[in-house]
Amino acid sequence: MPDPIPLSTVKSLLTEEAQKRTLPREAALAQGHAESFARLTPEQTAKLISELRGLPSIDANLAVKIADVLPQYPEEVRVLFSKERILLDEAQLTRLLELIAQYR
Repeated sequence: MPDPIPLSTVKSLLTEEAQKRTLPREAALAQGHAESFARLTPEQTAKLISELRGLPSIDANLAVKIADVLPQYPEEVRVLFSKERILLDEAQLTRLLELIAQYR
């Protein structure tokens, strides 16, 4: 399975492509979504994903989700982990939120 692509990278790629040609409707909608919701640069996102991957139990897919959403509260993190078979203890949850807070 290919690696997931963070929203900030999608934004950058679609912006570059839009400068070259008119984007199809679906791509233009995706670009609008990415512009509205991507809060970090691709470089910041890559660094955050790398740091998240260093934490136990966080794979590439989950790291990208977390980097795209940038949760602030424990409840938001729990929602992202709800489909995973991982239970975070309070120390892990606190560490994760502290790491994310450095990028807000």
